[in-house]
Amino acid sequence: MESVFNHVTPHIGFIYPNESDMAWTQLIVIYPYITGLVAGAFVVSSLHHVFRIQRFAAVSRFALLTALCFMFFAPSPLLFHLGQPTRAFNAVITPHWTSAMAAFGYVAGFYVCLLILETWFAFRADIVAMSKTRTGIMGKVYGWLTLGSDDVSPHALAIDHKIARILAMIGIPSACGLHGYVGFVFGSLKTREWWSSDLMPVIFLLSAVGSGVGLLIVLYVIVSKFRKTAIADDTMRGLLYVLFTAITVVMVIEGLELLEIFYKAREGVETVRELIMGPIWAGMAIQWAMSIFVLVATSTMLVYDVHGKRLVTWLFLSGLAMMIGVLAMRWNVVIGGQELSKTMKGLLTYYPEMFGRESLFVVGIISICPYITLWLATKLLPPWETASLPSRT
Repeated sequence: MESVFNHVTPHIGFIYPNESDMAWTQLIVIYPYITGLVAGAFVVSSLHHVFRIQRFAAVSRFALLTALCFMFFAPSPLLFHLGQPTRAFNAVITPHWTSAMAAFGYVAGFYVCLLILETWFAFRADIVAMSKTRTGIMGKVYGWLTLGSDDVSPHALAIDHKIARILAMIGIPSACGLHGYVGFVFGSLKTREWWSSDLMPVIFLLSAVGSGVGLLIVLYVIVSKFRKTAIADDTMRGLLYVLFTAITVVMVIEGLELLEIFYKAREGVETVRELIMGPIWAGMAIQWAMSIFVLVATSTMLVYDVHGKRLVTWLFLSGLAMMIGVLAMRWNVVIGGQELSKTMKGLLTYYPEMFGRESLFVVGIISICPYITLWLATKLLPPWETASLPSRT
């Protein structure tokens, strides 16, 4: 396997030899990207479960399953990145309490447990119904999933909804903490001018919400087309409001961050300018082009009160553009920050490898796995309609 060293070459200025090896590759790019999709999907689910906004009822359970399935694969890039993945639990068993990295095991573990519990309470009535109607192996599987709780009386279901709502309320700050933590990891690194910013956790969190909403829009439209069911106009309008809010705030804060960097004009700011105009110019162009497209498209749809097929088409394109833009932003942050020399007197150019342990091929496989898992999860727990319960005697 080719080493990462072979894919990094000096670009301009003065570079120390030990700076020609990048520690964080494209695997660390998709790590915050996947966790962001989790946080965004969960926020949409909570808008119905916690705030009881009925326009999100059509996608709330699907959003919950999406968050759970993507969360399963959030640690995968880190495991592939580690030289010895079997040592991954060492950070949890013997943590270094001053290390931000050690917190991920606890935060992610807690969040996975919370998502599993909320999913079980949200789907318990369906699980009970299918355990009584399905036969064979699947009947036994649903029987095991009931965990011995087959009471579907109105009182029991009311308790389920109450517990699921409480879990969702706990999950909102947990989701914010999960992705805000990822931004904190980068923002707290004072040695990198491109990373060291108090706004980094906020930017990561808000862009995560935007990408998660974009993911749900894209999946909801595609799944509805395959199922040949009508797309709820009210739900699409609700997702439009959230997407517009997210892109507006993200663009303002990202603009403020860039303004702050150049306004303070600390030592090395000229190299930051060279970075933007040089190695990451394509990533920055994609990021801002997609952001401007989403802002213009969502603003136009709101101003002209667009509905029907035009709303579905343009909102689908906006959701897709949001996902692409946030992915480009993650690349610009992770890779761009390492292309700056620590002396701030030179730049590197990174060329990702196609095959290998940390290659684009592995990134593609990891990125596809959550979608396959979500497809299987929707077969096991259909999120679109509530299963009919058999009459109780």
